[in-house]
Amino acid sequence: MSSMQYSERFLNFVQQQLMSFQADQELEHVVVYVARSGDSGSPTLEVVGQWPKLEKVLQPVETDIALRTPSTNRRWYPLQEGSILLGVIRAERIASEEEWPESLDQRLQSVSILLAHSLASELDRKRLLDQLDGQKEQISLMVHQLRNPLAALGTYAKLLLRKIGPDSEHEDLVKGLMTEQAQVNKYLSALDQLSQVKLPQAEDGSNRLLLPPLLPTETKISVKSLIEPLIERAKARANLQGRKWFSPSKWPTWMESRSISEGVIAEIVANLLENAFRYSPPQASIGIEFVEESICVWDEGIPIKEEEREKIFEKGFRGETGSKMSGSGIGLALARDLARQLGGDLQLIVNPSIFKSSLPDSGNAFVFNLESK
Repeated sequence: MSSMQYSERFLNFVQQQLMSFQADQELEHVVVYVARSGDSGSPTLEVVGQWPKLEKVLQPVETDIALRTPSTNRRWYPLQEGSILLGVIRAERIASEEEWPESLDQRLQSVSILLAHSLASELDRKRLLDQLDGQKEQISLMVHQLRNPLAALGTYAKLLLRKIGPDSEHEDLVKGLMTEQAQVNKYLSALDQLSQVKLPQAEDGSNRLLLPPLLPTETKISVKSLIEPLIERAKARANLQGRKWFSPSKWPTWMESRSISEGVIAEIVANLLENAFRYSPPQASIGIEFVEESICVWDEGIPIKEEEREKIFEKGFRGETGSKMSGSGIGLALARDLARQLGGDLQLIVNPSIFKSSLPDSGNAFVFNLESK
């Protein structure tokens, strides 16, 4: 029978509780057991701590003949969570004809309650870790299965590009397919990191968001190079929906000169564009505009209600418009989180012309301010 792995924190806590009895002259032995299933499926009690510590390994309760004989110098204290028996404490006192001391009994009962709570938390931790391991395995399998059809799509796109020739009016569409295929491939690589034992962390020790830009092989490119494919994608989408799209009037110098090894800026802009298309009315115009160290994604839709203007940046919150559509409600929360990781911020302006006078004076403008370099 293999022993369950317990955390050092739990085992240390058990030992601390047992050590509290070392000054008690009446006790001879205290053992803490955890209930679990043996290899045959039958219940057994596994030793997780004892006082005093012995070199020999104690026999399982069910095979220890000495424990089958009742004794006035032995008591059992259940480690119970609700109606579930999680384990027991076995207390042996030095042979005596006197009654079991009430003060000792109360102490052991108190310790059993503490250990029951700690054991319940430990078992919950183990259950969650097992579920996480299972999810990681499923993600790894899914990534492996998705790579084949994704590679096939890339191959077909290259063949189609070769077939239509460089002078075809459809060349940009096919190249757009290839760009999106490459981006999905990056997402798959990021998903693959979820199967790692240790996730990458930020400098402050917090878990970093696993996005394609966080892959160590990412090379430095200009901000303009990151944003251009998103604008082409938005332009095509607007054309398909029959709505007006406004590209930036000019590219600021900083977007061409500033290079970045993490394409987080593209993730932010992609989320803002997706939200603009998803939640603005079908006839509403959409566009993107730049000024020094700021990017604005705007729409000429219905202004977001005042009481929702901060709540929309909370994970899982979906406003009145969003509640009628499918989605997880994490896009804006993710975008603001990423903006602040870069040292910038993301704010909502319900009058786009405030950002730039040439923009509409009604609608919604999400302004991403970057940290000055």
